[in-house]
Amino acid sequence: MAERKPFLLRIDRAVLDAVQRWANDDLRSLNGQIEFLLRDALRRAGRARPSDGESAPPSDDSSST
Repeated sequence: MAERKPFLLRIDRAVLDAVQRWANDDLRSLNGQIEFLLRDALRRAGRARPSDGESAPPSDDSSST
């Protein structure tokens, strides 16, 4: 498992409450949900690296079909 570093986050109460409800719906901890959302945002923006705990995105190898 990757090293985990504590980090203080100041966040608007309404945003925190919404993320907590989402975490509850997905059966995740609040911390797990925040990490999930950040990883997803990094992946979508093309900024995630395999060393960030995520696998490399699959290549589009449509020429082989």
